[in-house]
Amino acid sequence: MLLIAAMGLAGCGPQGTETPQPTPSPLFAPASPATPPPATGAAPAPEPPRWKVGAKPLPRRPDGLGQILPTPPELENRALPTADFLPPPAGDRYASTIAAVPADVLKRSTWQPACPVAPAALRYLTMSFWGFDGRPHTGEMIVNASAADGVTKVFGRLFAERFPLEEMRVTRPDELTAAPTGDGNDTSAFVCRPARGQANWSAHAYGLAVDVNPFCNPYTKGDLVLPELASAYLDRGNLRPGMLLPGDPVVRAFSSIGWSWGGSWTSPKDRMHFSATGN
Repeated sequence: MLLIAAMGLAGCGPQGTETPQPTPSPLFAPASPATPPPATGAAPAPEPPRWKVGAKPLPRRPDGLGQILPTPPELENRALPTADFLPPPAGDRYASTIAAVPADVLKRSTWQPACPVAPAALRYLTMSFWGFDGRPHTGEMIVNASAADGVTKVFGRLFAERFPLEEMRVTRPDELTAAPTGDGNDTSAFVCRPARGQANWSAHAYGLAVDVNPFCNPYTKGDLVLPELASAYLDRGNLRPGMLLPGDPVVRAFSSIGWSWGGSWTSPKDRMHFSATGN
């Protein structure tokens, strides 16, 4: 839900930019995988997640967004496990596919006839990624057909760097109107919705923008923070896995296909956001 809110607010684009500078960072190794069970005996039951994403709606502000609240202790160093909904990749090799958007995927996406792109102008991607659990997973994404090759190459570089992602799935239509919970962390691209408070569509509505680990890389403008519970991640000096920094391998990977990073803007500062349009 927060991608949707931040995507809408980001539609105006930056009011200023900062030149990224390369920054050494230890952020590209996910959390160590769980210790394997002993060779004999039953494997121990996995621990349940300490936090259930989307379970606690926030009180709303007058603008309809959730109230900005302190980050819960469980999310201050976020490393939630990934729930697989697609088969994980075989072994540790990156794999990706590009296809026309299947009818069932289109139906569960935010596409509708008023969207600024036809389904034929979109592509359905599957891509390997490393989770914060230290394991390889398979995610999905809808992007503009013109961006499909480049985006799969970018995420191949992220996989090679072992940069962790929590979740990568297509945004559902019910998420457009769901109550804000301020704890989402889905890496996603296509969301068919106008920019908040404007008549024009955002780059996400064309499949020409990607938001990466939104909770770890929050959007800020004035006192607004999105996701609403992500204030702990405003301390960019406290380096944690999944964060994006100026000049890091993720920023360079997107730059290599001509996409710009919202983290270099002055106001708003959209740290999660990469786009082909600059907005």
